[in-house]
Amino acid sequence: MSTPPNLSAVEWVKSSYSQGNGGDCIEWAPAFVASGVVPVRDSKDPHGPALAFPASSWSSFVTSVKGGVLPTIV
Repeated sequence: MSTPPNLSAVEWVKSSYSQGNGGDCIEWAPAFVASGVVPVRDSKDPHGPALAFPASSWSSFVTSVKGGVLPTIV
C-alpha cells in the first residue's frame, strides 16, 4: 500500500462542471497529476476526506463524462 499524498498545502480547483449553486461540486488538485495521482474532494467539506485516483483512471473517467458515456442520475 502506498503513502497518501500530503494535501495540506495543495491548491484545489473547482470542477468546471459545478453548477455554481452551492451543491454538487467537486474540487481536484491538478498539481499532483505529474506524480500520477489526482486528489478529489467535496467542495462543501474542504476539511473532510479526499479520494486519490490514479491519473490514468481519472483521465478515463473525465473522458467518459465529457463523451456522455456514463448514465445521468437525476
